[in-house]
Amino acid sequence: MVSIAKVIVDVPTMQTNKPYDYLIPTEFDEQIMPGMRVEVPFGQGARKVQGFVVEITQTSSFEGNLKAIANLMDLTAVLNHELLLLGREMAEWTFSFRITCYQTMLPAMLRAKYEKKVKIIDEIPADLAGELFKGRNELTWDEATERGLLPQLLNLKKKELVELTYVVKNQAKTKKRRMIHSNLTFQQLEEEIIGLGKRAPKQSQLLKQLQLLNNKPISTSKMTKKYGVSSAILREAENKKWLTFFEEEIYRDPFKNKEFKKTEPFSLNDSQEKALTPIIKAVKEHEKEVFLLKGVTGSGKTEIYLQTIAETLKNGQSALMLVPEIALTPQMVNSFKGRFGESVAVLHSGLSIGEKYDEWRKIERQEAKVVVGARSSIFAPVTNIGVIIIDEEHEGTYKQDENPRYHAKDIAIWRATYHNCPVILGSATPSLESRARAHKKVYTLLELPERVNKKDLPEVEIVDMREEVKNGNRSNFSTLLLEKIRDRMAKKEQIVLLLNRRGYSSFVMCRDCGFVLPCPNCDISLTLHMDTKTMKCHYCGHEEGIPRICPSCNGHKIRYYGTGTQKIEEELKDIIPEARVIRMDVDTTRKKGAHEKLLSAFGNKEADILLGTQMIAKGLDFPNITLAGVLNADTGLGLPDFRASERTFQLLTQVSGRAGRADLTGEVIVQTFNPEHYSIQLAKKHDYDAFYQKEMLLRHRGNYPPFYFTILITTSHVEELMASKKMLEIVESIRPNLKPETILLGPTPKAVARVNNRYYYQTIIKYKQEPSLFPQLQELLNQSQKEMAKGLQIAIDSEPMHFI
Repeated sequence: MVSIAKVIVDVPTMQTNKPYDYLIPTEFDEQIMPGMRVEVPFGQGARKVQGFVVEITQTSSFEGNLKAIANLMDLTAVLNHELLLLGREMAEWTFSFRITCYQTMLPAMLRAKYEKKVKIIDEIPADLAGELFKGRNELTWDEATERGLLPQLLNLKKKELVELTYVVKNQAKTKKRRMIHSNLTFQQLEEEIIGLGKRAPKQSQLLKQLQLLNNKPISTSKMTKKYGVSSAILREAENKKWLTFFEEEIYRDPFKNKEFKKTEPFSLNDSQEKALTPIIKAVKEHEKEVFLLKGVTGSGKTEIYLQTIAETLKNGQSALMLVPEIALTPQMVNSFKGRFGESVAVLHSGLSIGEKYDEWRKIERQEAKVVVGARSSIFAPVTNIGVIIIDEEHEGTYKQDENPRYHAKDIAIWRATYHNCPVILGSATPSLESRARAHKKVYTLLELPERVNKKDLPEVEIVDMREEVKNGNRSNFSTLLLEKIRDRMAKKEQIVLLLNRRGYSSFVMCRDCGFVLPCPNCDISLTLHMDTKTMKCHYCGHEEGIPRICPSCNGHKIRYYGTGTQKIEEELKDIIPEARVIRMDVDTTRKKGAHEKLLSAFGNKEADILLGTQMIAKGLDFPNITLAGVLNADTGLGLPDFRASERTFQLLTQVSGRAGRADLTGEVIVQTFNPEHYSIQLAKKHDYDAFYQKEMLLRHRGNYPPFYFTILITTSHVEELMASKKMLEIVESIRPNLKPETILLGPTPKAVARVNNRYYYQTIIKYKQEPSLFPQLQELLNQSQKEMAKGLQIAIDSEPMHFI
């Protein structure tokens, strides 16, 4: 009977967002499986495109002549059944293409341009080795295809005798090391030693080492460095047929030069025990429950995660742990590697493409049972999951801004349901949506109300910067904060300073005519960066020199306005020249390993002050920090976003939690021009519950989440009229089908209406129950395909994190 593969093709349009039927050639029959990537002819001219096999069947509803699969791209599946199913459902709720969802799940090395090779990993029959590999250890995929060897290679793959490796061109290569294998038995080696007598002591030494190895291979580098056997002696031994050289592929280990101190579980306090008990019960009984672990900063949430994972591993299951990108600090890695060693795979943007791919393969081969990573790690090919943990669950970085616009929390809950396992959402300041679900018993609330060291949370003092200005202080530092900084430096203690704005100044302006230098591509001013002596756009990346003469009036009174981390660093060095300052922001952490290097230096007390943007507000645990200073608590408050107060409260609470985490008492200074604002006042009191009540009241009045669901529709085009016209059409087509209580805001231009020479218009839909809305929006995408081909872009974001 003819076998047919249903394939999702790599043609991202709504019309092709469904499987296409292809005949499976006889040579690939019984070899192709769902989750494999294949090359198929598609469309007129039968161009070749990549596709994912999602199902194997014997019937087809297609009435014409089916085309056949042209070639295989893999020897085994790159997506398992769970991820194939997830991709299908995810495409629906994120208004994305299935092909985009599947590609998002793969590491970059499987998405980039790459060269593929088939490599021998075990002994194969000599005749086959000669026929297929011609005496070599590997052959390229192109050569295998041209010579028609794929069916035979598939059989060898089924027997685990060969494997497919991917080498990214000009980016990463398979890492290998030269190995030695003895050709002689212990007795034969002894005979050779006796034959040499005393005339060749170095060769005798080599033979004795080979005896001690007991036929186990060893790397040439270890043999030369550890046992002092020279390369010349090894070559001589090869000539005498005592040993054979071969190459072995090894994983790129991002932590190869780092030793992790083995740690043991800590004794838990009563609150921790109370929180851990229901979690362990859910792990053991395979219950798909969502726990919201609300614990003040320093309350020992990480230890609960570690002990939960330990229990999961005892059950023979795997664990998946997500953290915000920036929280993948050396401390987080130390915690997990120290507790679980080689069982841990780490995935984040600081790794090279090759390192990420090797970590992914460790997971896929089930060599790693614990996965720790940032947002995209939620798609790691972990099997038999026993628990999924999302730390700092309130963080906006868990939502992807581009297609597919998924939230890692939604994916985690989906996967936990699939595996019948619990999810833990941890935070000192849970998102209002999560806290409201816990209130309605959709999530189970667990609380850690006190720090593990029994110390009080740091005292927070608010400084009214309006009074500072009245008293003639034009500095970015209040008198009190400078006094506290000097005091801590005198005591050899450390300080953290937060300013949530990178760069030197927010903008430059001409004092004569008021001209502000804009980005030529976006409706936003350029930001001054003094380290590169340039003006940069933080939206499109445009960069140009600092103007000396006003382009508008030719005046010379160009002045810098606003403050960024660079300017603060300069000001600090002027005011306190002896202060050793480390600055951490996007500009100083671009290079690989820079983040870890800066934090290690601070941890080693090579600096007194750690100055940075919000990346320093979380994930840091240094015992010597006793002062945290927030230079401008108002940075996010003025944004036209209903979550502005929530984000301000969360940020202030998180940065406050950096101080006084060990034996020393901590203190926090918050500088603001809005000292009466409730988010600042309640952050001072560390009163999350009061903030939750206050904010929920305001959200209820304003008809915002968690009382309403939201959808953001955006249109964009290089011509403003096209974008606005399409947005108006969409609103007019949707409005008649909506319930009277559903709210439409728009159409309006976005807050930054032009980005990278495209104009953006948006509409926000706030609803409680609209069963027909999602099908309407899917139909809208279907109907807009022709216009989208002409440069119009339509984006639909369900539950957006930002409205600006």
